[in-house]
Amino acid sequence: MIPRQRSAELMDSPDASPIELARSLRFIERVNRWLGYTQATVGHLDRLIGDEPSAGKITILDVATGSADVPAAILGFADRRRTDVHVTALDLHETTLALARARAGPRLALVRADATRLPFEDRSFDFVISSMFLHHLDEDSAVRVLAETKRVARRGVIIADLLRSRRALFWISLFTTFSNTMVKHDARASVRQAFTALEMQDLLARAGLSGAQIHLHFGHRFVAVWQPATGG
Repeated sequence: MIPRQRSAELMDSPDASPIELARSLRFIERVNRWLGYTQATVGHLDRLIGDEPSAGKITILDVATGSADVPAAILGFADRRRTDVHVTALDLHETTLALARARAGPRLALVRADATRLPFEDRSFDFVISSMFLHHLDEDSAVRVLAETKRVARRGVIIADLLRSRRALFWISLFTTFSNTMVKHDARASVRQAFTALEMQDLLARAGLSGAQIHLHFGHRFVAVWQPATGG
C-alpha cells in the first residue's frame, strides 16, 4: 500500500484554463460512463428509493457536481422508472459550474457553495450524493463534508470515490498516457491522495455516519451507502 500523498490538482485552481478544464471534465465523464462508475451510484440510489410511488417527488443534492454528469444520469434513470426526481447540483468552482449549466433544466438546479458549509436547512433533501470529491480534501475537511451530507439528508447518503493502491496508480498512469496535461497530472494525484476502504470507514464514523456500508466496485472504486437507523 502506498502512503497518502496530498497535492493540489490542476482542475481545482481558480485560474484553471476553461478549455483544459472542459476537456478534463469530458474525460472524467467518459471514464465514469464507460467503466460503469456512474451506473454504480445510480444503482445504489435505485435500491435506496425502493418502491417509491411515482406521484411522490424525490429531492437529491449532488455535492461537488463537476460537469453534472451524475445528476443527468439520475434524471434519465428517473424518467425510465417514472419517478419524479429533482436534483440540486452544488460546486464551488465557478468555471466548473458554468460548464455544468448546459445541463440545467426545470429538474436540475445549480448552486455555487462550499461543501463544508452546505447552505441548506437540516434534512432538506431525501438523498445526498457525492462522486469523486473526497480525495481532493484533507481528512478534517472530508469529515466536515460527510457530516454536512448527513445533516441535510432525510433518507440516505451515497459517497463514491477512488481507492488508493499501487495497482490503481499503475493503471491510471497507463490509461492517461496520451491525455492532456491536466488529466495526466490530476489522475495520478487523485489516486495518490485517495483513501483506502479502512480509512473511509474511519472518516464515516468520525462524521457520525455509523452503519454505512462500503461497496467495492470494478476499477478501484467504492460506493459508501448510509441510511438513518430509523429509516428517516
